[in-house]
Amino acid sequence: MIKREYQAIVIGAGHAGMEAALALSRLGEETLLLTIEEKSVAMMPCNPNVGGTGKGHLVREIDALGGQMGLAADHSLLQIKMLNATKGAAVQSLRGQTDKEVYHRYMLDVIAHTPRLTLTEAEAVDLIVEEGKVAGVVLSTGVEIAAHTVVIASGVYLESRIIRGEESYQEGPSGLKRASGLSKALARLGVPIRRFKTGTPARIARDSIDYSKMEVEEGDTDVYCFSYLTHTKLVEQQPCYLTWTNERTHDIIRANIDRAPMYNGTIKGVGPRYCPSIEDKVMRFDHPRHQIFVEPETLTGDTMYIQGMSSSLPRDVQEQMYRTIPGLEHCRFVKYAYAIEYDCIDPLALYPSLETKAVKGLFTAGQVNGSSGYEEAAAQGLMAGINAHRYLEGKEAVVLGRDQAYIGVLIDDLVTRGTNEPYRMMTARAEYRLTLRQDNADRRLTPLGREIGLVDDTRWNEFVQKCATRAALDAALEEILPPKVTAPLLQKGGEVPKTGIKAKDIFVHQGVDVKEVYALPEFASFPYEVFYEAAIDNKYRGYLAKEREMQAEMRALEDKVLPADIDYNTLDNLRLEARQKLNAIRPRTLGQAARISGISPADVNVLIICLVKRGKEGA
Repeated sequence: MIKREYQAIVIGAGHAGMEAALALSRLGEETLLLTIEEKSVAMMPCNPNVGGTGKGHLVREIDALGGQMGLAADHSLLQIKMLNATKGAAVQSLRGQTDKEVYHRYMLDVIAHTPRLTLTEAEAVDLIVEEGKVAGVVLSTGVEIAAHTVVIASGVYLESRIIRGEESYQEGPSGLKRASGLSKALARLGVPIRRFKTGTPARIARDSIDYSKMEVEEGDTDVYCFSYLTHTKLVEQQPCYLTWTNERTHDIIRANIDRAPMYNGTIKGVGPRYCPSIEDKVMRFDHPRHQIFVEPETLTGDTMYIQGMSSSLPRDVQEQMYRTIPGLEHCRFVKYAYAIEYDCIDPLALYPSLETKAVKGLFTAGQVNGSSGYEEAAAQGLMAGINAHRYLEGKEAVVLGRDQAYIGVLIDDLVTRGTNEPYRMMTARAEYRLTLRQDNADRRLTPLGREIGLVDDTRWNEFVQKCATRAALDAALEEILPPKVTAPLLQKGGEVPKTGIKAKDIFVHQGVDVKEVYALPEFASFPYEVFYEAAIDNKYRGYLAKEREMQAEMRALEDKVLPADIDYNTLDNLRLEARQKLNAIRPRTLGQAARISGISPADVNVLIICLVKRGKEGA
């Protein structure tokens, strides 16, 4: 029985599903958003924070393209700070602690006020496929719902299992239902399935913690928020706290390691290398202590998140080891730590558009693609929603390059290189991170968001005004400042030219403080965030020029599109491994082919010769 027909169905209403559904509906598609339970909408089952190293860049890019995560984070912030503030601009990243309940309610309200978007509590257990194209979904009730495109954003719910010591039960995160059936449907359609694992620490009652034994971690009151539409700074902030494990903690873990599911074979899934459990840290690293952050989950609630203490050890062991930590001696457990195993797909089975190679019109996004983190999920969800719409319109997919955005790096890494563990974004993954700073995400991506149709008039008008302000600032920075003005600014950075120097050249001198330059009356009329971006562009203009040269070389490879019908088994001189991987991944361009693990420069030369030969035959 077909209940109703939609243009698009999005399965899962976490951070990936939210962005996908909002993008589709805002681009004009009648969209059904399926959630296993309403309380899972935009839920934060792990740390309720947004941003972080590399991740803050993703949030800014989502916002610049017209996505929702940045605005939701700003609405629910409890604390914000700039990570790596003393380091170079390329690695500075915003990180905000959010109120998870406010975030959830905000997103529910956004759904309620978005035309063409319907939220329904239901579980999809199968896919309807006709002539190689997705045609709808089957619910657990047996009801069939037709659609012309489907986005799967099922997070960690597919066949999920909670593990804690000797306990093991079939459940989703935070006590929610798991999703059964969809994994089998994907496997039946030829999408490869794998098993990953992640985990979360305990939640401790706020009033059972002795904060006097911990270091206070305050936020920054002089940084702007995530969204380019938010023009205020967060002044009233909630403190976080820092404490440490010790040898007593470590001794308890070592004495009970045989009861740890990761070590006794109970857990089969692959866990995240960059976010290990506390038992992993103790067993793998010879450190006398490990830092633990104690952070609020909500403004008014009674639970604190104990970051750094993710574990799947039994409850009694958790109680022992947590209570060895300064400030947690008398802690009261509201929720015990646990690990969760779940099914996800091999992202090598995806095109760069995030469409599956097995079924036309079927897209996947978020942790089901083998990534970790709210920000990585939201970024994929946004692009999957955009490309599902373009699939319906018969338009070419939007594929961001590695030189355009961290989102481009994220998706290219997944679909080209794959991942053997939950993938986490870091600034080190980007080749052009000086170009891809978080402060210039709008200049890089808002024009594209406008072209796609997600940047509305309000955002666009603000962007145009900001560009005009920047042009005026650039003109002001061309003016020569006299020695009496520049001398105090350059006293840490060498000689002061007798003829004065152009304002833009001040920034290349070592030791010059951007805020001191901004304090000059010549720049009083310009917003600081615009001034800061211009200062960084001028400070690193030599390095940026070199990056542009490297980007041009890479684009030359990216512009060489590989024929979709090419049979790599027929190419002489290609190694067997190269033939197998190229036929499996089906790279879109020569540049993508060159980034596949196991593809050598000699293999790339064979592909170049093939393209040249085809070009001559075509002529």
